[in-house]
Amino acid sequence: MKNLSSNEIRHLFLDYFKSKDHKIVKSSSIIPETDPTLLFVNAGMVPFKNVFLGLEQKPYKRAASCQKVFRVSGKHNDLDNVGYTPRHHTFFEMLGNFSFGDYFKKEAIQYAWEFLTEYLEIPQERLYVTVFEEDTQAYEIWTKTIGVPENRIKKMGVEDNFWSMGNTGPCGPSSEIYYDRGEKFGNPELGSPQDNRYLEIWNLVFMQYNKDENGHLHPLPKPNIDTGMGLERIASVLQQVDSNYDTDLFKPLIQFGETISQKKYGKNQRDDIAMRVIADHLRALTFLIGDGVLPSNEGRGYVLRRILRRALRYGKELGIEEPFLYKGVDVVVEIMKQPYPELINNRNFIKNVVKAEEERFIKTLKRGMELLKEIIKKAKREGRKHITGEEIFMLYDTYGFPVDLIEDIARDEGFGLDIAQYYKLLEQQREKARASWKSQSKQIKPIYLELKSILPKNEFVGYTHLETEDSTILAIIKQNQQVEQLTQGEEGEIILDITPFYAEKGGQVGDTGFIEGDDFLFQVEDTQSPVDEIIVHRGKVIYGTVRKNATVKAQVDKEKRRSTMRHHTATHLLHAALRNVLGDHVKQAGSLVSPEYLRFDFTHFENLSEQELKKIEKLVNEEIMKNEPVVCKELPYDEALRSGAVAIFEEKYGDIVRVISAGISTELCGGTHVTRTGDIGFFKILTESAISAGTRRIEAVAGKKAVEIAQNEHSILKELSKMLITKEKDLPQKVQNILKQLKEKEKELDKIKKKSIIDRITQILNIKEKDGYKIAYGVIDNLQPNELRDLADVARAKLGKAVVMIATVDKEKGKVNFIVATSKELTDKIKSADIVKQIALQLGGKGGGRPDMAQGGGTKIEKIKEAFKTFEKIT
Repeated sequence: MKNLSSNEIRHLFLDYFKSKDHKIVKSSSIIPETDPTLLFVNAGMVPFKNVFLGLEQKPYKRAASCQKVFRVSGKHNDLDNVGYTPRHHTFFEMLGNFSFGDYFKKEAIQYAWEFLTEYLEIPQERLYVTVFEEDTQAYEIWTKTIGVPENRIKKMGVEDNFWSMGNTGPCGPSSEIYYDRGEKFGNPELGSPQDNRYLEIWNLVFMQYNKDENGHLHPLPKPNIDTGMGLERIASVLQQVDSNYDTDLFKPLIQFGETISQKKYGKNQRDDIAMRVIADHLRALTFLIGDGVLPSNEGRGYVLRRILRRALRYGKELGIEEPFLYKGVDVVVEIMKQPYPELINNRNFIKNVVKAEEERFIKTLKRGMELLKEIIKKAKREGRKHITGEEIFMLYDTYGFPVDLIEDIARDEGFGLDIAQYYKLLEQQREKARASWKSQSKQIKPIYLELKSILPKNEFVGYTHLETEDSTILAIIKQNQQVEQLTQGEEGEIILDITPFYAEKGGQVGDTGFIEGDDFLFQVEDTQSPVDEIIVHRGKVIYGTVRKNATVKAQVDKEKRRSTMRHHTATHLLHAALRNVLGDHVKQAGSLVSPEYLRFDFTHFENLSEQELKKIEKLVNEEIMKNEPVVCKELPYDEALRSGAVAIFEEKYGDIVRVISAGISTELCGGTHVTRTGDIGFFKILTESAISAGTRRIEAVAGKKAVEIAQNEHSILKELSKMLITKEKDLPQKVQNILKQLKEKEKELDKIKKKSIIDRITQILNIKEKDGYKIAYGVIDNLQPNELRDLADVARAKLGKAVVMIATVDKEKGKVNFIVATSKELTDKIKSADIVKQIALQLGGKGGGRPDMAQGGGTKIEKIKEAFKTFEKIT
């Protein structure tokens, strides 16, 4: 048996199937391109799902790939099991070969057997096979053609050896190949729950039926093959180790865990589990972020956040208190950079995202700890000895507080947990998320897949031409159906054989313009490419009748396209300038390129200063003034990355990519661009803002639009100069002087207002008599924190022995700030800090302070009455 590295196994597998006339397909992103039912690619066949469903055709009948896969749920991938077993993973790689109506069972079985026994040199006597109990054809191929003894073949039922894509659709029997790890793992029955001896290494699925809504099976006219072999598993076999975590894919990550924790792997089970969790989750984090997933509270981003926080929690069990995961990203990149070279360019970006999220969670955890202490105090006051399911869920869901840590702290206090209610609330949340989640993947309408399978590839000539004279209408679509014609006033879609219209992609909007025939005019309002190789022109008939097969003139709106081109090349220069000024952690996180303006989202973890914005704008304009040629080359993807070209991490690239070089910028891009940087004319930044944690947005204009805005701004300055009777250059000082004078007047008014409030404070507040003391509460608008304190002092002094609560409304933020003041002689039994914390805990917000005076804030305006009720009840 060969001892091969994981890189060697990948290469050998793909080279083998290339020699068998398979198209080698680059791994798709973990984010599904066309399947709205999935959050992540969870199997090697997902990129080919539409082919198996008969909705799409590929230019090849055989394919092989090494696909990135991510799973956090399911039969073999429950997240809670990761780290506890030798083979559970969130991220893994699936080696697979596929046939789309070409070869079938015999060839699939022969290929698998030949590769395992002759190319990997695994002894035949160590291999066992399972087949579906009714699949006599596969059984005979294994016994008669391959020669596997019957005592090494086991027939299994539907649950184990019959695969379905869903409740309906393609399905069929499967055959699995197992490796015998030897007698040291006992003598269990093959495939039993107790079986640790026989390791499943390859699954061959024979898709030969179509299941209808009644569960009946109908033979497919062209059966398909879908196979999958986990790289991590076959590596453990060839490297002769008992666990996937001992292979070269994980070993350096385990060593990272040892170094960072100063503990030795293999010494105790608890530490080993923690190191395995960290190793697995580091791989997942690196690839998820590399494919464009960012931490958030929903969808894919929530899964990423959950994985990261789980890894941090296990780091804490190893005694690691500081952010550390971001350092492990380097280890993942070093292991995986050969098959996934894009990780090299994305390294710093991934590290920055991970570090920022680690720091955020550590702060959140600290806040959660404070709240847990308050919850325990409240429970003691209420005379209960348990933490409710609602409280556990709030700590977990809002603060990511680990339930086992809540359990440990509660146990130390002699408290129990209502864990059943917690799980009920957790499941309710999951159901709600499943019901409301809308996939970020685009759903392709069947009409487009159908047309792709019957129409020739549409030729785009718009890089060099803005009009064509003799294009042919290949198809007309109206209301998702093919039609023969469109008449005046009707809306629809036209597909041409040759088009100069750019279809929306990579942030650049689709072209507009006209398609003209001998007796009709069709206005193109948008251009899209719902599937590869099909370009759809959407619009309406201005006059005449549009007919299929007509020869037409297609003309792009030249002015709009040229403005879009200026903005697109300007976007590339802006991206490069941002990286030059802020650092290479800057990555594009989204963009919009239109005729009117450009919008550029990028990763950065703080707002940009005026000085930085000026520097960026100046650098872009300097590149424009150099008037250098914009060069376009087509290169193999890997070669383009080696040349230093920047890849946009959420984009999907083919084997051959288009590289655009413009001054200081070199990027992979399929968009349209100016011929020279000087064609942009002039560049001006309009706004810079935050759109989410770690992501900023710049809006800017170029060319004529930039000139128009600059002229308008200058006109405004001239008008202001006249109004304020000062020179334009002196306007800032003039305005500053006016604002200073206004501030002084406001202070005078505030003094008068404050004196009036102080004089009437006991009339403004609601005052109630209690047993030997008074309570008072009320709302006074527009008070600063120091004014709240002063008024509370005055009210307390005027009322004598009293507890006072004064709230003030911040209408801009829609929040309420408040203060509670207690007379010192009452603080033994009534503490201001406890009141404030309880109000914050019940109604949201935060707060704290001394027994005699404490402040809170962040409570919603609509909850103020409830806050007063709580105050009255407590006091």
